[in-house]
Amino acid sequence: MNHSRPPASSASEELDAVKVLDHLVRRAVSMGASDIHVEPKRDGIRVRYRVDGVMVAQGQIPIEIAPALTSRVKVLARMDMTERRLPQDGQFSLELYGHPLIHLRASTFPAIHGETLVMRVLLSHQLIPLDKLGLSEGDLPRVQGLADRASGLIVVCGPTGSGKTSTLYSLIKVMKTSELSIVTLEDPIEVEFAEITQGQTNPRQGFTFATGLRAILRQDPDVIMVGEMRDPETAQIALQASLTGHLVLSTLHTSDAVDTVARLVDLGAESWIVANALLAVIAQRLVRRLCEECAETYELEGDVTGEEDEVLIEKGTELKRAVGCQTCHLTGYRGRIGLFEMLELDDDLRDLVKARAGKRAYREAARRVGLVPLREAGLTRVKEGVTSLDEVLRVT
Repeated sequence: MNHSRPPASSASEELDAVKVLDHLVRRAVSMGASDIHVEPKRDGIRVRYRVDGVMVAQGQIPIEIAPALTSRVKVLARMDMTERRLPQDGQFSLELYGHPLIHLRASTFPAIHGETLVMRVLLSHQLIPLDKLGLSEGDLPRVQGLADRASGLIVVCGPTGSGKTSTLYSLIKVMKTSELSIVTLEDPIEVEFAEITQGQTNPRQGFTFATGLRAILRQDPDVIMVGEMRDPETAQIALQASLTGHLVLSTLHTSDAVDTVARLVDLGAESWIVANALLAVIAQRLVRRLCEECAETYELEGDVTGEEDEVLIEKGTELKRAVGCQTCHLTGYRGRIGLFEMLELDDDLRDLVKARAGKRAYREAARRVGLVPLREAGLTRVKEGVTSLDEVLRVT
């Protein structure tokens, strides 16, 4: 059996594939979906969208259309149309009537019933201003102030899909880009900026975050954005760069701000370098906003307590919860907002880092300078009626 060639598609199937692709993308944009999943199953081709971070089923497409649809995407994304045994990825753009140019990142994966196809929708016009991300009134001016710093390391942390890159983009947008040399190193580039220099890693060719970062330092940059510090070498170069007159922005897959401080120390850099280089850590999560059309009010049946058993929301407090209606596609939620935990290092915390005092000491010092943990930040949004208690507990 020949697995390298897709089944031949008729002209009518190819035309149908064009229409199906346009419909899938148009529907995704109208629903605010971030990803389109086309998944071959035993009994058909399942379509699902990721909306506000959660998968939403959207029915099926005819099984005979699938090969032509996948081939259409492969051609647009400059993949090898005849290769079905190996994963592939690429990017392409679509022009749909009534919409600005839509950029998509596509990937295929050989599964038991055929190739799965996932398309990430990249809408540059959806870049969120810094003051709309969800930062508290206290944290917003502190983050805005970071954009004016001449040197140091700023780390945004959180799990995959928590909005870290969007926060870095929003931070760059408030900088005086015409007066600065700003260079990014990303994997992949998700939003293009006309005013800055953007590079994309290519590990197959040896263009990694570490090698790219070294090259950027020879480009006379003021601000460097490194998409992710994936290894000790990249982290150490970033730390050194931030001590030599550069403002460095990057991300880590750590759970909260204090864990990030400890992780940087554990990555092998000298503790005094981490202490002197690190300006701030912003930990974040994304929670879904309650649908204003159908959210209902209820009374909390028991206290909600914090890390030290302190009562954060009292029993009997009126809160709102998700219900579901046609406006929100029966999910009970519509849109998302960020939850943030902001930590700026002061002299006491720097001294603790130099001494490698450990996470417990870092956390106590962070609370003394006003750090509000992610869950507490989320519960504030619950009391405001922006999101539900279930949603905050789900992500924190």
